Amino acid sequence: MSINMTGTSSDQYSASEQGLGYIYQPRFALLRLLQLPESTSVLIEKDDDLDFIDNNGVKTLASLKHKGVGDRLTDLSTDFWKSVRIWLARYNRDGRSEANIRFFLFSTGTVSNTSFLRHFLVEPPKEEEVPTSLSQLATDVLAKTKSELIGAIATEFQYLNKNEQEDFLSRIVIFDGSPRIADVPAIIKDQHMRSVRRENRDAIFERLEGWWNDTIVNLLVGKRTEPIFGYEISDKLSAFSEEYQSDNLPITFRGKEPSGGVDGENDTRLFVAQLREIGIASNRIRNAILDYYRAFEQRSAWARENLLVSGEIEEYEDRLVDEWSRYRDVVFEELDEESADAVLLDAGKALYRWMDLESGNINALRIRERVTEPYVVRGGFHILANTKPVPRVYWHPRFLSRVGELLRAAG
Repeated sequence: MSINMTGTSSDQYSASEQGLGYIYQPRFALLRLLQLPESTSVLIEKDDDLDFIDNNGVKTLASLKHKGVGDRLTDLSTDFWKSVRIWLARYNRDGRSEANIRFFLFSTGTVSNTSFLRHFLVEPPKEEEVPTSLSQLATDVLAKTKSELIGAIATEFQYLNKNEQEDFLSRIVIFDGSPRIADVPAIIKDQHMRSVRRENRDAIFERLEGWWNDTIVNLLVGKRTEPIFGYEISDKLSAFSEEYQSDNLPITFRGKEPSGGVDGENDTRLFVAQLREIGIASNRIRNAILDYYRAFEQRSAWARENLLVSGEIEEYEDRLVDEWSRYRDVVFEELDEESADAVLLDAGKALYRWMDLESGNINALRIRERVTEPYVVRGGFHILANTKPVPRVYWHPRFLSRVGELLRAAG
């Protein structure tokens, strides 16, 4: 990389634009598939950067070029001719004029007004401005090159007869001035998410692109072999949008675990200490820690996205405490000061078993009607069991008399 006299790189876009090009492919594919009929499907890095197939089986090979700001496409731009080399190979493979295939070049750069490439634009010059055939224009341009790379492509092009050259070139369309990678999210949100409430578009787009990137990775590593269809994006966008309705909340921590893992043996938090007091097995303690983590992080995510109504969490926790206290009174009803330790332990386990196995399925304990994820409820109880100085829920009947000791043990 050369440096100019001012100390800045004279090739400042080469590395960054090449890197952007790789991550531009999936983001641009998402945008383009949203712009096309839902029956259209896409493959990535198969015959070209992107392969689009419509419901009639017509395949469009798309080359993507994410260039530096101000970049221009001229007669002998390698971006164009490298794509031509790829397209020629596919054209020959698929029977030349019998091929059911088109070729698109999407570039963030713009075609020079003096280049013959302007005849491949979506809106080419009017017919009277074209002095000769496309094949002759291409031949004349290629005759001027001194590039070995482009010269080799010219040789391949000349293997086609005149009719095939014209047919091949007629299949090419250049979309110059294509949106840059940083502009794509705003375009998707403004043009393809109008049915989504404005305040939720950022969050829903982030989830949509996360799902999309995972799907693209599965496609690239071979876990998925069939192309991705446009209707899959529509279905996923609709599903995400449903989670942001007034009677619902998005669930984004299902299956997630803390980055540092789970260490139930050495966890000193009060809700874990409470479980040890009633003899809960280590594997169930691990599940409790995961429920606590997922519920806590989920609440934080809802708060960051401003999805909660003022006082909603407090009201929800009051409902959990009320239901817990009702069931506690039933389970502890026959206990008294003379009850043996084993009886007290069994009562505590019974109360916890209700919370662990049943509470997640009680409709009245949902934070909102359509939030059915059990970890929201179970984790909510563990959060209440962890509050200080006195936890709002507990499991062992004699817990309140030994809370100080447990708090000291929990640090």
